[in-house]
Amino acid sequence: MQIKKVPFVLLLVITASVSNVGHAAEAKTEDPNLAELRQEVSELRKQMGEMKAKHESEIQALKNQVSKGDKVEDVNAVDDEVDLLRQLALEAAGGEMEKKEEPAEQTKFTFKGLNLRKLNPEISVSGDLVGKFTTQDDVRRTTDIEMRSWELNIQSYLDPFSKFKSTIPVDSDGNVEIEEMYFTRYNAFGDINLDLGKFRQQFGVINRWHGDALDQIDYPLALQNILGEDGLAQTGFSVDLPLPEMGDATQILTVQITTAENDHLFGGETMGNPSLLFRAKNFRDLDENSYFEFGISGLFGWNDRWEVATGGGGTDQIDDALGTQVVGADFTYVWEPPQTAMYHNVEWRSELYFLNRDIYAPDGSGRDSLDAWGAFTYVQKKVDRNVYVGIRGDYYRADSKPYADAFPTTINPFAYTDSDAFVWQVSPYVTLWQSEYVRFHVEYNYTDGHTIQEPGHTIGLQAVFAAGPHKHERY
Repeated sequence: MQIKKVPFVLLLVITASVSNVGHAAEAKTEDPNLAELRQEVSELRKQMGEMKAKHESEIQALKNQVSKGDKVEDVNAVDDEVDLLRQLALEAAGGEMEKKEEPAEQTKFTFKGLNLRKLNPEISVSGDLVGKFTTQDDVRRTTDIEMRSWELNIQSYLDPFSKFKSTIPVDSDGNVEIEEMYFTRYNAFGDINLDLGKFRQQFGVINRWHGDALDQIDYPLALQNILGEDGLAQTGFSVDLPLPEMGDATQILTVQITTAENDHLFGGETMGNPSLLFRAKNFRDLDENSYFEFGISGLFGWNDRWEVATGGGGTDQIDDALGTQVVGADFTYVWEPPQTAMYHNVEWRSELYFLNRDIYAPDGSGRDSLDAWGAFTYVQKKVDRNVYVGIRGDYYRADSKPYADAFPTTINPFAYTDSDAFVWQVSPYVTLWQSEYVRFHVEYNYTDGHTIQEPGHTIGLQAVFAAGPHKHERY
């Protein structure tokens, strides 16, 4: 161990300089400031002497520790005293202490390939478990529980302008189907966003939502009977066009051109004619606590191949493109005060559907037309931070055709032989959001009607759970 020595030569130089200054001053006439200078020099000598004595005692103590083999505890303290003594000496001599040289900052090299994992897509998995107990005259199986679907959800930003998204459900029978797989090009034409791929279409509001993200267990009866059991999802492109504001209202026109692959509506389409959908939405804030949304939707497509019966008991094929049209209206009102939004809100949503489908009558009687309509409405309220209660009412009325029962696969549920075919349902429910990843749902359905369905009671239990970053997204 090397012990630092005090630069006493500097002290001697300073002392000699001060002495010379003193002798020179005595040879001259006494200056008024000379007495003050002498006093300061005297005090400096005294301080330097005291520090010298203290330093020598510390040096001696360190030597004793080294000679005895003891560990030196505080070398930095000694170094600090030495640096202070040097500083005082240099200041007295009119100099400046040399600053310690800081180590140069080292350049860090990073292999940026390690960040490529950020390009991996975000993957989520969700499950939709449903159990039902039913008592109904035309239903033999009273109890059923199934994993209605497993969903694999994949999302990723492709670049600063585009995002990819897909939803791939696997049902209880192991069937895999692509429910959605599309990418969005943001600001493709000014403020217009463009979707390309397969997606749930924006007919009204509810059809756009995934089944496991509904406010109730199942899609409304009117939607299932007119658009299909799983709703409307087709392949094509979609654009959202901002419209001029009307007063305080924001208006958006959605236009979608897709393949006509929905078998429920376009089972006879063979020429590849696309279907056209539009929805005009009007949205406005009523006040700081509530908003209102109103929309009008229209879907247009064609069916061009028809199988009709002949007089000899056979069938004939007719190729003629006939139109299928569905129009709808939707209404949403939400009251949610910002101060209590976490614990209280009220939501009211309603939708109305009308179907007109031109056909060739399957009994060979010529051209005909099917007309059906339906609606639903529900109100739900958040009564606590994680608890919702609500009630939904459904109604659907089909057309009446004398040949309907003879050709149920092509005519039902749009028409029945009876002239008064309808069904209605009332469904109170309670939803518990345990967290953003787990949701439980209890629902009671009372169903009644004529021809379409017999009266019945159903109690449904649902558990929806998700693993991954996206939880229960509606679309």
